[in-house]
Amino acid sequence: MSDSEKAPETYGVIQKEPISNDTPAEADGEVDKELEAMKARVEEMESEAAKLRDMQAEVEKSMYPTEEDKEAVDSRSVYVGQVDYGATPEELQAHFQSCGTINRVTILCDKFTGHPKGYAYVEFAEPSFVSNAVALNESLFRGRLLKVTPKRTNVPGFASRGGRGGRGGRGGFRGGYAPPPYYGHSAGYGYRGR
Repeated sequence: MSDSEKAPETYGVIQKEPISNDTPAEADGEVDKELEAMKARVEEMESEAAKLRDMQAEVEKSMYPTEEDKEAVDSRSVYVGQVDYGATPEELQAHFQSCGTINRVTILCDKFTGHPKGYAYVEFAEPSFVSNAVALNESLFRGRLLKVTPKRTNVPGFASRGGRGGRGGRGGFRGGYAPPPYYGHSAGYGYRGR
C-alpha cells in the first residue's frame, strides 16, 4: 500500500447525534418544574432580603436615638454616684430592684483604661420609679454611701457655668469686650472712660 492509499487515522472522533426540535413532554415538564423551583427560591431570597433591611433599619434606629428618645430615657433614669469600683451591674440591679422594674444598668468606664469611673446610671421601666430610687440616696452599698439623683438631660450649647457656652467669668475682662492697648491717637485707637 502506498501512502496515498492508506486510510486516514482518526483519533478520538466523536459522532454527534442530530438534535431534534421535538422534545418529549416529560422534558418540558421537568424544565417547567425547575423553572418554578428557581422562581420560588428567588422570591424567598427577596423576602429574606426585605426582612434583613427592616432589621438593619431597626438596629440603626436603636443605635442612634433621637432627642425625644433620649429625653424619655433620661426622665426614667437615675444617676448613682460613689459606686464601688468592683461593683457589677447585677449587684446594682439587686440593690435597686425594690424601686421598680429595671430596664438597664450602666456602669461607666474609662475608654482608655477600661476601669470603672465610680458612677452608674439605672434606667427604669416607668418614670414614676425614679422617686422610689431617689429615696435610696445615701444608702449603704458595698461599704459606701451612694449618691442617687434623677438623671439630667444635657442641653447642647448650654454650659452649666457660663450660661451661653462662654468662659463664664474665669479671668479676663469682665465686660465682654477688651479695648486694645492705648497707643495714642496716631494708631487710630481712642480711649473712652468708663
